Amino acid sequence: MKTTKFAKQTEVERKWYVVDATDKVLGRLASRIATYLRGKHKPQFTPNIDTGDFIIVVNAEKVRLTGKKLDQKVYYHHTGYTGGLKAETVRHRLQRRPEQVIIDAVWGMLPKNRLGRRLIKKLKVYRGPEHPHTAQKPEPLEL
Repeated sequence: MKTTKFAKQTEVERKWYVVDATDKVLGRLASRIATYLRGKHKPQFTPNIDTGDFIIVVNAEKVRLTGKKLDQKVYYHHTGYTGGLKAETVRHRLQRRPEQVIIDAVWGMLPKNRLGRRLIKKLKVYRGPEHPHTAQKPEPLEL
């Protein structure tokens, strides 16, 4: 009888991928990115070990949303003070901080624990087509 092989943190090989978000639907893009960050595309996937790869997202400002989400989807944030509930539509956030829209969408698809906090740090999102990670030789990833 064969035993299950669990990946060790020291044995994991990590790759760097670059994703162009131009005209990609936000939710579909975020779910594929979350899969690669967790490492679920690899045969040695282990749920409690970080087996995922690094993802660089460029052209975050050109991401697309379907339906009326640009005006109807609202991000809420509370400052912690009385009456401190702040609301912001997706249209406004895309103009102000388009990187945060993608980060929030991916974060919603990752586990909410120490592992998830480690995984989200491997996601690098940039507004335009340029990124400072050319030394890592990222491969283009078509999602």
